[in-house]
Amino acid sequence: MPQHTRTFSDRFFLVLKGLAMGAANKVPGVSGGVVAFVAGFYEEFIYSLQKINLTAFKLLIRGRLKSFWEYINGRFLGVLILGMLISYFSVSKLLDYLIIHYELYVWSAFFGMIIGSIYYIVKDFEAWNRQTICWILIGTIIGVSISLLEPAKENDNLWFVFFCGIIGVSGMTLPGLSGSFILILLGNYVLLLIDAVNALYDTMAELLRWDLSFLHNTERIRLLKVLIVFSLGSVTGLVTLSHLLGYVLKHYKQATFALITGFITGSLGVVWPWKHKIYKTNAMGNVLKDTHGNAILDNYDRYLPAISDASTYTALFFMVFGIGIVLWLEWYGAKTSKKITS
Repeated sequence: MPQHTRTFSDRFFLVLKGLAMGAANKVPGVSGGVVAFVAGFYEEFIYSLQKINLTAFKLLIRGRLKSFWEYINGRFLGVLILGMLISYFSVSKLLDYLIIHYELYVWSAFFGMIIGSIYYIVKDFEAWNRQTICWILIGTIIGVSISLLEPAKENDNLWFVFFCGIIGVSGMTLPGLSGSFILILLGNYVLLLIDAVNALYDTMAELLRWDLSFLHNTERIRLLKVLIVFSLGSVTGLVTLSHLLGYVLKHYKQATFALITGFITGSLGVVWPWKHKIYKTNAMGNVLKDTHGNAILDNYDRYLPAISDASTYTALFFMVFGIGIVLWLEWYGAKTSKKITS
């Protein structure tokens, strides 16, 4: 897949897509890979990650930076990753606020986006046969089964954190499989995507003020170590999973797309907007908390919305809004592809 010349507008929208991927990866039940899939750059994303290999490493060691940058499709990956990094320190903060204060409407928007994603994939899917339908069903069953698993306890062992990094990044490379929801099941969502990220944010803010007091803060140092190991695991997972997915996309494209469709369909249960959080309790009925004072999530109690409730119609509006976002991404992706090939 050759590297294309991109205009400023293309790069700007690619940053926005990176922002969307970063934000989506932080929301339990939502996969950043869905953004890449629907926006039309999923295969280029996987292809570019595949280029981070031994050949790229040799070019880097020899100081052939320009060749290295071109080999890994650096213009594409660099701009996209820039958007993801910006997201972790801006959009994700806003998203945290919105989920706390407008949880129903945020889930509704993401539910709509997933419905739009399913429509986008299915409408042009032509390989309908028993085998692909079977893969869709398998993907759906796996997606639903994952949503019903019970979350584990928090674990800051660095080897386990490294493993969490490999698993957590799956949401970027495999649409429909939410990396952040997997981290909830592993018990480390709060530790890795909230506490550790906030520790880095606070540390950077202090460094800008030439304040080095954090060096004497054992809890801060612990969280920064955890974040570094988690990041190394994420990079490892991103590269290794991309090679695996690149292979299956090349040899089993239709079956892979069918499985992805099933994953995305199965994830609808995770992001169902109308639900109550159920927290773990002890024998006395008191809510259990982790070492940071956060209530430990057990599962969700899903329910049907009340027709008489005005919030139901507001939620439905945001659901339609979510579908509209996906349709717009599809339109823009098709427009960009047409411009590149013309």
